[in-house]
Amino acid sequence: MRIAGNIPEKYRRILSYSAAGLLILLVTLYLALPVVALFFRTTPELFLSSLSDPLVISALWLSMTTSVISLVIVLLVGTPFAYVHARTTYPGKVVVDTLIDLPLVLPPAVAGFALLVLYGRMGLIGRYFNMMGISIAFTTLAVIMAQIFVASPFYLRQAKSLFEQFDQSYEYTARTLGASRTRTFLTITLPLTAGGLISGAVMTFGRALGEFGATIMFAGNLPGVTQTMPLAVYVGMESNFNLGLTISILLVIISFIIMITVRLVTRKEVPHA
Repeated sequence: MRIAGNIPEKYRRILSYSAAGLLILLVTLYLALPVVALFFRTTPELFLSSLSDPLVISALWLSMTTSVISLVIVLLVGTPFAYVHARTTYPGKVVVDTLIDLPLVLPPAVAGFALLVLYGRMGLIGRYFNMMGISIAFTTLAVIMAQIFVASPFYLRQAKSLFEQFDQSYEYTARTLGASRTRTFLTITLPLTAGGLISGAVMTFGRALGEFGATIMFAGNLPGVTQTMPLAVYVGMESNFNLGLTISILLVIISFIIMITVRLVTRKEVPHA
C-alpha cells in the first residue's frame, strides 16, 4: 500500500490505462485471431473459384432456404406466443420460462438426439407418422425442425422481454379510442417494439444458419437434402480442405453482417414502463 501511495497520480493513471489496454488487446486477439487466420489460408482467386463448386452452392442454398423458413415460422408462432406469455399469469409459467431457455444450454447433440427419439421412424410420435408413410428424420423438414428448436429461444426471450417492459399506457390510450386488442397490437405494440424484435429475429436467423449438432443427429448429412453449410465444413475437413475453408469464410462474413445489423437495429429505443 505504501508503494502504491508513493506513486504519483500521473504514473498510476498510466499504469491503469496500460493494464486496461493490455487486457482489451489480449481478449480481442484471442477472439479475432482464429477468424482472421481463415482469410490467410486462402487467396481471393481460390476463394472465388471455390464458390462455384456444386457442394458450396448446394449447402449455401439449403442453409439459406431452411433458415428463412425456420425464421418465418418462429416469427408467426413466437410473436403471439411471447405476447400472451408476457401479459398473462398462469400456473406453471416459471416452468414454461425454463423450457424456453433450455435449448440455450442444452448440448446441440443432445437436442438432436431428443428430436430423433421423438420424431424418428421408431420414435414416440414418429412411428405414427411412419405408419402413414410420412418420414421426418433425415429429411429437409428435420433440418428446419432442428433449427427452430435451437434458435427460437433467441427470439422468444427477446420478444417476451420487450412485451414485459413495454409501456402499456400506449395500448390503454388506443383501447380508449375504440381500437380492438388485435388492432392495438398490430398498430401500436408491434411498431414500437419493432427494433428489438428485428434484432431478435436476426439473431435467430444467424443461430439457425450456424446450427450443426442437432442437425447432424436428427437430419443427417445428405448432400442436397440435409447438408447445410456447417455440415459441409465438416465434410470439407475430411475430403476437400479448400471447400471447407471457403464455406467457413462465407459463414464468417454472414455472421459479421448479422452482428452489424443487430448493432444498428438496437440503436432504436423501445418505450419502457
